[in-house]
Amino acid sequence: MLLAIERGELYYTKLRAMKQAPIIPLLRFQSGTLPFKVQTIKDFAEQQDEINEGPHSHNYSEMIWLLKGQGTLRVDMQEYTIANNTIFYLKPNEAHQFQPQTGMEGFVFSFTDSFLSAGEYDFDMAAQATLFQLFTEHRTLNIGHEIEEDMKEIILKMIKEFESQYANKMELLKRYFKILLIYLTRTLEENFQVTEQSRETELVKNFMRLLDRNFKEKKMVAEYAEQLLVTPNYLNRIVKKITGFPAGHQIRERVVLEAKRMSRYSDAGMKEIAYDLGFLDSAHFSRFFKTFGGTNFSAFKKRALVAPPDAAFNRA
Repeated sequence: MLLAIERGELYYTKLRAMKQAPIIPLLRFQSGTLPFKVQTIKDFAEQQDEINEGPHSHNYSEMIWLLKGQGTLRVDMQEYTIANNTIFYLKPNEAHQFQPQTGMEGFVFSFTDSFLSAGEYDFDMAAQATLFQLFTEHRTLNIGHEIEEDMKEIILKMIKEFESQYANKMELLKRYFKILLIYLTRTLEENFQVTEQSRETELVKNFMRLLDRNFKEKKMVAEYAEQLLVTPNYLNRIVKKITGFPAGHQIRERVVLEAKRMSRYSDAGMKEIAYDLGFLDSAHFSRFFKTFGGTNFSAFKKRALVAPPDAAFNRA
């Protein structure tokens, strides 16, 4: 027992001393009073610093509408080509890189969960679920020309309101943003039934939120089902219905993703990563990573060490 405690303290000491790659800091939300920000891509690019130019992560959500131009979006070791009239959404803690190019036009939205959840009477469950459901299967969305001008008009009003000093501007910004989400929903109305599935989507959104907070300690579907007051079978079924994969798969994928992030963006070895992710036995972690990560951990780590930062992403 004493030996186990000493080992645990040793790993904890190593983890505290572990050098984290400076290219992925946890950036804090910059707004002084509002959990929301909207700006043009031009203003966004002017505010970028050296850290933002490389792969990094946020503790808030970000949605970017590229009206004009073309660029590359890198998210958690995947690469996507972004072209004219494309919207893409970045969840909190996703390692990503998007470098605006000269001549690009568009808008950037940054917001926390509290912006969507506060005052539910005017931002109902269906609207809150829209972002999650729209981007579950689609990293990017193409915006039709028939709604482009209407959306631009709404966003310009949002920017004007955001920059104003009027009282109650958050309530008005939320209403504008809700209208914007309704337009986005209509672009995929043949594939999504947001209103009818809003309760199921809300359940999945809550599951994914819990998973993101607890995946290191909780790796069983039953543990999440208990917190969500549903049965494990029901949770598996609804998560698969909305995302295409059952809850158990999502849990394993989240653990593997974090292992790959730590391997790629820190100097941690297998033992440190295994311990941080809740595996007291590094051999068990090694088998888990190979089974669900699709490759041997040592081989993955070796590729991470020799690859330059821009090559640390696989093309999707």
